[in-house]
Amino acid sequence: MTKNVKKANAKNVVTMPLINPNAAGIDIGDTLLAVAVPAGRDNVCVKEFGAFTCDLKSISKWLKQCNIETVAMESTGVYWKPLFSVLVQDGFEVFLVNAKHTKNVTGRKTDESDAMWIQKLHSCGLLSSCFLPDEQTETLRTLVRFRRNLTQDSTTYILRMQKSLELMNIKIHTVISDIVGKTGTAIIEAIIAGERKAENFMPFINGRIKADKETLIKSLQGNWRKEHLATLRMSYEMYKILQQKITECEKEIQETLQYYLAAKNEGIIEPIEKNETEISENKKKVKKKNKNHPTFNTRAYIQKIHGVDVVEIYGLSEISALEILGETGTDLSKWATEDRFVSWLNLCPNNKISGGKLISSSRLKKKPNLASQAFRAAANSLGRSDHWLGDYFRRMKAKGGNKYAIVATARKLAIIYYRMVRYKKDFNPVDMKQYKEKYKAAKISYLERKLEQLRCAS
Repeated sequence: MTKNVKKANAKNVVTMPLINPNAAGIDIGDTLLAVAVPAGRDNVCVKEFGAFTCDLKSISKWLKQCNIETVAMESTGVYWKPLFSVLVQDGFEVFLVNAKHTKNVTGRKTDESDAMWIQKLHSCGLLSSCFLPDEQTETLRTLVRFRRNLTQDSTTYILRMQKSLELMNIKIHTVISDIVGKTGTAIIEAIIAGERKAENFMPFINGRIKADKETLIKSLQGNWRKEHLATLRMSYEMYKILQQKITECEKEIQETLQYYLAAKNEGIIEPIEKNETEISENKKKVKKKNKNHPTFNTRAYIQKIHGVDVVEIYGLSEISALEILGETGTDLSKWATEDRFVSWLNLCPNNKISGGKLISSSRLKKKPNLASQAFRAAANSLGRSDHWLGDYFRRMKAKGGNKYAIVATARKLAIIYYRMVRYKKDFNPVDMKQYKEKYKAAKISYLERKLEQLRCAS
């Protein structure tokens, strides 16, 4: 339902050359949506609508009446998604633009003026759309992000269990590596069931625990307080529920990956066995899986979807590869070059060049997207590796510190990933000896040039 209208006036008419004459601009909010169309298309050029589903359909209907073909809107939180979906379904070309690119000039700010400003910019072709995944990638992205959140919540309750034990001076977490492993789970369940004698916990100790019996008994002696026993029980119950939901989420993710394969296999869905994998001949060892690894064969699915095994990339785990797939999809040609890909990942500074000279270089964003976080996590794991990327990481760390090294190495990993996925090239690691010789030769050449410059200056 239309809530408010505003008449056009002469100062709001676009005077720049029109690139998109049938363009509209929308200012997105939680409860109000301001929609602006070119002057002369209706009695008013700006209308305010509500955010209910019927209002979204009214927006689409009004835009059709005004002969609008393309629409620009800001990527405000998740509020843009319902309207975006409605407009795309109704055949509009929708540009989702970064809010930083639509900042208005200083002055009085209203939703109507923002919508008109977006409409002006879009009419003149001054806005570019953000990367938007296809429907299948959007589904996978939602599920992978939700699994990530469940895993983080699960970790929170592990810490709460550890705190409850610590407050009772139960030091079992100091002698076993994982309190939710086989031994830790058995002990916690026994405590919840009412066991209090330290000696009675010994049958639950796995043979792989290195601590001696006396130390284990001491670690299980404490002050059994009622309130901490209650928080331990409730935290453990929440942990078990979250683990169950993670398993359910993984089933949904696996089903989505099967549809990816079906799209490449003429609609035939072929489930992959848990131990099925195709590891290249030059792969020397299989990467170790951590406890948060999905229950299904993630690596085999990703390998068949991409046509190459991106998990071979140093530092890149199966979970990281899954998160990157959910964020970027399979078609990396949406980024014309690898430089644009790493720029979207925020793994390079925003250099500003004028007159052929670098005038400024802005800092990286504090919170990059999840694909970038996956590459950074992979880079961070290479600090002590004995291959060429590990050596590169250590050189960058000596040059600019740990954060600098993480970003620089993550950029290299992203370029390798881009080339593998887009051009279907297998991972071809550089020989460590050749890499060091090449770096040494480049260093010698650089020092020789500097020496020659000093001689000429003198």
